[in-house]
Amino acid sequence: MSALAPTIAELADALAAGRTTSVALTEQALARIDVHARAGGAAFIEVDADGALAAARAADQARAAGFVGSPLAGLPVSIKDLFDVRGQRTRAGSRVLDDRPPAQADAPVVARLRAAGAVLVGRTNMSEFAYSGLGLNPHYGTPRNPFDPDCVTGGSTSGGALSVAGGMAVAALGTDTGGSIRIPSAFCGLTGFKPTARRVPMDGGVPLSTSLDSAGPLARSVACCAAFDAVLSGQTLDTRPATLAGLRLYVTNDFVGDGLDPAVAAAFEAALARLSRQGAQVIPFDFPELLRLPQINAGGGFSAAESWTWHRALLAEQGSRYDPRVTVRIRRGAQQSAADYIELLAERRAMQASAAQRLREADAWLMPSVAIRPPRLDSLVRDEDFFAINGLVLRNPSVINFLDGCAISLPVAQGIGLSVCGLSGHDARILQVAGALEAALAQ
Repeated sequence: MSALAPTIAELADALAAGRTTSVALTEQALARIDVHARAGGAAFIEVDADGALAAARAADQARAAGFVGSPLAGLPVSIKDLFDVRGQRTRAGSRVLDDRPPAQADAPVVARLRAAGAVLVGRTNMSEFAYSGLGLNPHYGTPRNPFDPDCVTGGSTSGGALSVAGGMAVAALGTDTGGSIRIPSAFCGLTGFKPTARRVPMDGGVPLSTSLDSAGPLARSVACCAAFDAVLSGQTLDTRPATLAGLRLYVTNDFVGDGLDPAVAAAFEAALARLSRQGAQVIPFDFPELLRLPQINAGGGFSAAESWTWHRALLAEQGSRYDPRVTVRIRRGAQQSAADYIELLAERRAMQASAAQRLREADAWLMPSVAIRPPRLDSLVRDEDFFAINGLVLRNPSVINFLDGCAISLPVAQGIGLSVCGLSGHDARILQVAGALEAALAQ
């Protein structure tokens, strides 16, 4: 078992063999959270030390009695501040919801984690209302990149990524509307899985875009993500790694290959070359329809329309308390008409049909998870720079949300990820392919 980055399977084995206990793992996680906070870190908005230790003791007692609910049993995990946790206030990284009462019940995904025996150590920081791919938060502080504190972690699941990268949690529950799991996973050296949206319930939390939102894990490996996904979705998929030789891996430069940072392009090409040398078929393909996405989403897309619906009353009452960079994007939804929204739905269906046709023989579609490396915080001071960089960071991963697909980001270099992508409902196959690629790239 690696002392620096143990996986869920390694920790489950250690618990089963009696080499550690849930209490010991939880105390270690809480100690790291405390050190992080004392140093000015901003990974967590709220820590539930008492609740976590009580859950850890219960997990150890259950194990001693012969009951182990899942591979996550007894392991410390973090929860994005977007989800309801019984007895805690859900703020969604904002001050606007400070006056709301604590949640009366767990969100379904939180309830499933509890039932699986996971230990919930606390609520992680995030972009306010999940509306950014960079992870800045003017209310609770901005989590800093674990490789370089002058850079961002990526968002919106910024604190969740840092909690795993810093050993403060074994895995994190995050959300992904346009890359909010895969971006921070890429920037922080983690593996992050965005499932097909309908597989995991999104009830019991604050939505960003009901058409695009999905929930999934940030963790250390493909197998960790699969184990976490099984709990969140309630589905046991066959996620055994595929055989690499002969896999048909599709790659396009259309849209997702434009304007790549040279380091990202080099890491992506090096990964493709390694996979090809080991027997995979790397197959170039054309997807020119993607070039229309900026035009299709010029009015703010689903996120603006659907977030405006949820926020309009709050903005009228407390607009001055929002991050202005969030407000301006939400208010774009007020400019969309019903006809605009209906046309957006039609454009999405047409793009999905094109993807199904172009990827019909692919085992997976590969792309750089993010077009650039983690940007420096001092490059985001001016609004025009912030919005331009945020758009570039979101560009690649948001394609998969628009297509209602699934994808997993694998680390291939410091701050750089490779995304293994598939169509809606192809989650099992994407996890199988990702497992094969993970093993090949580790050699």
